[in-house]
Amino acid sequence: MGDGSKGISGDFYIPDYLLVPGSQTTKAAHVPSCPVIVFINSKSGGQLGGQLLVTYRSVLNKNQVFDLGESSPDKVLHQLYVTLEVLKNNGDELAIEVQKKLRIIVAGGDGTASWLLGVISDLELPKPPPVATVPLGTGNNLPFSFGWGKKNPGTDKHSVQLFLNQVKAGKEMKIDSWHLIMRMKSPKEGLCDPIAPLELPHSLHAFHRVSRSDELNMVGYDTFRGGFWNYFSMGMDAQVSYAFHSERKLHPEKFRNQLSNQSTYLKLGCTQGWFCASLFHPSSRNIAQLAKIKIMRRHGKWENLIIPQSIRSIVCLNLPSFSGGLNPWGRPNPKKTCQRDLTPPYVDDGLIEIVGFRNAWHGLVLLTPNGHGTRLAQTSRVRFKFRKGAADHTFMRIDGEPWKQPLPMDDDTVTIEISPSRQVTMLAAPSCQSRSVYDPSSPVRYSNDDDNSSSEDELPDDLEEKRKFGAAESFKLPDGVEISHLS
Repeated sequence: MGDGSKGISGDFYIPDYLLVPGSQTTKAAHVPSCPVIVFINSKSGGQLGGQLLVTYRSVLNKNQVFDLGESSPDKVLHQLYVTLEVLKNNGDELAIEVQKKLRIIVAGGDGTASWLLGVISDLELPKPPPVATVPLGTGNNLPFSFGWGKKNPGTDKHSVQLFLNQVKAGKEMKIDSWHLIMRMKSPKEGLCDPIAPLELPHSLHAFHRVSRSDELNMVGYDTFRGGFWNYFSMGMDAQVSYAFHSERKLHPEKFRNQLSNQSTYLKLGCTQGWFCASLFHPSSRNIAQLAKIKIMRRHGKWENLIIPQSIRSIVCLNLPSFSGGLNPWGRPNPKKTCQRDLTPPYVDDGLIEIVGFRNAWHGLVLLTPNGHGTRLAQTSRVRFKFRKGAADHTFMRIDGEPWKQPLPMDDDTVTIEISPSRQVTMLAAPSCQSRSVYDPSSPVRYSNDDDNSSSEDELPDDLEEKRKFGAAESFKLPDGVEISHLS
């Protein structure tokens, strides 16, 4: 539809002069009630991503629909907001309305959605637009958490128009984002033996500048920073995910649709022995043997977190969806919640839920009514410190992106710290699973004044960089890395 003056696209249509630098300014005959910018990972969902790209471009202005394999989202949004600001200063009423009402649609897996959220967070836009996610991945935890489903969508015009109407009616919801910093001695070549596209996920980036007082600020050490919105996990589940991504890297032709991907994922979980973990996996790989964990509760003091010896997988959870729609925290009994000084899990309360699992059978409990993992803690910060042990590596995962993490072989340490960062705005559909602490329908509301308290060993010169996810400038895929490998 070329001019957007008739049909459904009129509510979502943005004219060229707002999108293409140097275009001639025109007087809009219609002010869109829900202008959208659409980002699509055309390599996601087998052939679905490419088909969805074609359909959206036929329904909307093709210049407001971007293929993430060809266009960098930080450059697209930066240029758009620069243009809008210039036109606003010149009194352009359409530019004012578009900036006020703009919504973003991102179609891809959880890794793609996290990429987009990182870009928006780092750009610090004057009015960050809310984001709706189209499930094109395998797990689709982000879309499911906010009511957009977990099955791959239809790619015909009717399905796209239906989704656009749902975006128009979507409710804005703030969610916490979590900053992760990892400091480690530079691994020897070959120690990680990476098969995946990167040794670390695309959301973690090396930073050469660290706090001047940092004891690891020396030659031979690396500092990585990044962020996540859904979860950080370590152990059993991350190892299965790493095997899946490695297999997909070697044989991409076998991963063409969501059903076959899920089937392969299940097979890998079975063949790795996690259903008989005590026989196939030594206790030296259990979480308590790998790391010392500290948490910071609301009063702002670090304390040790005691991990049961049998726990082989740990999840730091922000949203109520993990591994394709399962909820590891579950719905705690209100009486027990009160006794353990816990609160209902909200996505905007500055707290993260920490859950443990013993083996794959323990994970299957999530499929039963009221099933849940071992609830370990709710906290505003968590710190993992790894020292020399029997294992030389473990597996970790951020929002669906796994990696093989080398562990110390001498007296050095690997330290990972997770802390709250700024919030982003999502769009929620009626079947949204997430709950807000500010929603009147929520069972408990409280004020958490200490969530943003700083660690005692942080200095001001580190704070500004700490707030960055690296998206706006360095959050880019290196040359030669296939975007299809973002889950």
